[in-house]
Amino acid sequence: MSKMLSHLGLAVRAGKLVTGDELVLKGIRSSEARLVVIAADAAPNTVKKFRDKCRTYKIPLIIGFDRDRLGSSVGKPERVVLALTDQGFADMIAKEIENTSEVEYIE
Repeated sequence: MSKMLSHLGLAVRAGKLVTGDELVLKGIRSSEARLVVIAADAAPNTVKKFRDKCRTYKIPLIIGFDRDRLGSSVGKPERVVLALTDQGFADMIAKEIENTSEVEYIE
């Protein structure tokens, strides 16, 4: 498992990560979200919706991994979208992205 996915698991245990469309959208709109991660196998409409929201609210976005790996990293079944609500975790994951070839898109 990559370090990025391990860091996502740490963020969950620290209570600094939200999952699911509605909670992530709420985090983006309230500027609580510091970094959004979308599964590479998410539906095109989902990707567009979150890409547009993140761009509007100037929140970094990562598209990578698949829904199974994202889900298992946070201890839940298949997850398509996650948001980190802590800047420290967001910085830690952003730093790891540079070393990960499984990430397709970074904004």
